[in-house]
Amino acid sequence: MVALIDSPAGPRPQDTTTHHRVRAPRRRPRLWRGVVLGIAAVYFILPLYAALKFALSKPGGGITFNAFSSIPSQLGFSAAFELSLRLALVTTVITLVLMVPTAVFVHLRYPNLRRLFDGITILPIVIPPVVLIVGVLEVAPTFLKSTPYLLSLEYVVLAMPFAYRSLDAGLQAMDLKTLVEAGRSLGSRSVSTLLRVVIPNLRSAILSATVLTVALVLGEYTMATLDQYQTFSVWIVYFDADNAQVSVAASFLALVVTWLLLMVILSFDLRRTRRSVQPKGAA
Repeated sequence: MVALIDSPAGPRPQDTTTHHRVRAPRRRPRLWRGVVLGIAAVYFILPLYAALKFALSKPGGGITFNAFSSIPSQLGFSAAFELSLRLALVTTVITLVLMVPTAVFVHLRYPNLRRLFDGITILPIVIPPVVLIVGVLEVAPTFLKSTPYLLSLEYVVLAMPFAYRSLDAGLQAMDLKTLVEAGRSLGSRSVSTLLRVVIPNLRSAILSATVLTVALVLGEYTMATLDQYQTFSVWIVYFDADNAQVSVAASFLALVVTWLLLMVILSFDLRRTRRSVQPKGAA
C-alpha cells in the first residue's frame, strides 16, 4: 500500500524502451561492390592509358607532346571541328526545345503514358543508324540534302533517348504539380511557368542532356560518312591513315573534354543540393 502511494503512476512503458533502444548496425560496403568497381575502372581506364601512352611515345623512345600540340595546325581539323560545333549547337537547341515541353507535358497531364514514351524514345537505340540515314535520305527534300544541317535533324533522333531520360530523371526528383499550381495561383501563364518555375529547377537535368547531346554529335561517324560530310569524328578516322598518333591524341582530348564537362555538371548539382539542404541559420 505504501509502495502504491509513493509511486502512484508506476513506471511508464515508454521509459523502459527508450533506455534500451538498440541502434541498427551501419551497413558496410560489401566486397563484391569493390570488385565490380575495380573491374569497371580497369575496363575504362586501361584503353585510355594505352591511347595516351601511344600518343606521347617517341619513335626512338621517350615522351613527346608533339601529337597534342600539332592538332590545331593539321589539315582539315579547323573546318571539321567547326562543323561539328555548329551541328552540336543546332542539335542541342532543337533537342531541348522539343524534349523539355514534351517531358513536362507528359509528367503533368498524362503520367500514365510515361511507359509508352519510354518505349518510343528507346527506338533510336534499337534501330541501326544505317537504316535511319537511308530512310532520311529517301524522304528528305532536296534543299535539306544540300546542307549539312540535315545531320542536325538526324542527330536529334539519335539524342532523343539520352535527352529524354535525363529530363525524366530531373522531373521525377521534383514536385512538378505543386510548382505548376503555385505558379498558376500567382497568376502565371503556362509558358511563363515553364520558363520561370520549371526550367530553373531542371537546370541540372538540362545540362546533363546538353552534354550527352554534344558528346553524341562529336563522336557520331556513320551518318556523317553516309551524308558525305567531314565532321570531327570523320576527320579522326580519315587522318588516322596519315598520322595515327595525332588521330589518337584528338580522340583522347575529345573524351577528356566530355568527361570534364560531366564532372562540372556533377559538382554544380552537388553544390546546389547542399545549399538547398543546408539550414537557414547555418553559417
